[in-house]
Amino acid sequence: MTNVTVLGAGAWGTAFGQVLADAGNNVTMWAIEPEIVEGIRDHHHNGVRLPSVKVLPSNMTATGDRAEAVANADIVIVAIAAQFARVALVEFKDLIPETALVASLMKGIERTTGKRMDEVVMETLDLPADRFAAISGPNLSKQIADREPAATVVACENLDNARKIAAACTTDYFRAFVTRDVIGLEMCGSLKNVVALAVGMARGAGYGENTAAMIETRGLAELTALGEAAGADPKTFAGLAGVGDLIATCGSPLSRNYTFGSNLGKGLSVEEATKVSNGVAEGVPTTDAVVALGKQYGVPTPLATAMSHVLSDGISCAQMLSELFGEGISEE
Repeated sequence: MTNVTVLGAGAWGTAFGQVLADAGNNVTMWAIEPEIVEGIRDHHHNGVRLPSVKVLPSNMTATGDRAEAVANADIVIVAIAAQFARVALVEFKDLIPETALVASLMKGIERTTGKRMDEVVMETLDLPADRFAAISGPNLSKQIADREPAATVVACENLDNARKIAAACTTDYFRAFVTRDVIGLEMCGSLKNVVALAVGMARGAGYGENTAAMIETRGLAELTALGEAAGADPKTFAGLAGVGDLIATCGSPLSRNYTFGSNLGKGLSVEEATKVSNGVAEGVPTTDAVVALGKQYGVPTPLATAMSHVLSDGISCAQMLSELFGEGISEE
């Protein structure tokens, strides 16, 4: 039986912890909030972040002690808000066993450095690439917590290690595929959040399926070009982590990014949308990072640039779409 530790007991971290427990592992959740630790450890319930699950598996426990959390871990899953990952992980640098594999559920680009989460995790933990994996796919936490059929992708340059992590999170309702394309997986998971903001905004403003499909496909072309320039395999963007995640994130009010964008489309300011959001919409800090990456790699980012103007200047949905279209006739 594998010992798996999940760092971060938000909705997705807890739902993934349940998947790991259902797969037969001993699961330890680490959280900084005492009430969440007590809820999971003593009552098998995370009423703060995942109240929809009434009873978590008996082979899940929790602790707020960092050393205790990772002491016997074979696999460590990082499920911390992307913009706080570096600060949080520094505390674990000398605690994680040298034989443990580390996998990230995080989707985002670090605002201060423009780095992907794989770069942040490996730098902070001084981790070799063959011990790091990224996990990403069409994974809305509530639906997975409800044990609805779903799939994800585990990326690691060492496919054997990717398979070990995939085996640890495979159940009768959750399937994991493997790839070596860490960069592609990271780029898919991060950049699609910006597209989801735009789709949500269009929906909130009252536009229909044609507009949403236009934003999604142009957004996919944008993030594929950016990913390829960064060294990703373009085929990754046509799979579960790319198109699959894009469809799920851009089509459901369960997506924080979609909901945040929808509130903007309804006329709320960024500050107002932030106040009513339940959790972090990673697409907000990621938007400017995508624009910066586009400049770095010489790749046009009309969608991310337009969304940046929404977030910084408060332009309307109609103005955002006008910027996305641009001028003149372009090849598809």
